[in-house]
Amino acid sequence: MKILEFAFVCYPVTDLKRARAFYEDVLGFTREAKPDDDERIWFEYEVGPHTFSIGSHESFKPSNDGPSLALEMDDFAESIAHLKNQNVKFQMEPIETPVCHMAMIQDPDGNKLVIHKRKSA
Repeated sequence: MKILEFAFVCYPVTDLKRARAFYEDVLGFTREAKPDDDERIWFEYEVGPHTFSIGSHESFKPSNDGPSLALEMDDFAESIAHLKNQNVKFQMEPIETPVCHMAMIQDPDGNKLVIHKRKSA
């Protein structure tokens, strides 16, 4: 058995309209509708070669205890300023490590997202 790649990452939400506003209007995700999208249950965003999905179903619930998706940003300081201006909840304020800058935010359902910027080698 050999894993080739990740097919997609999916975050559970309770309100698809509110989630879509957050991910598109606040974080700047863009999406193209696909024939198999069922916007009553889920929708997807293509980010580089990856797929990020938002879903709402009784079988899985949002949780701050779940994993976090790290978003690599082009400008870390500008991204943090934008998120603070949008009153996004920060679970972890920006920090600097030897290899990166990062902060942790929450979407409206409490799912964790890492705002990240690698340092130049």
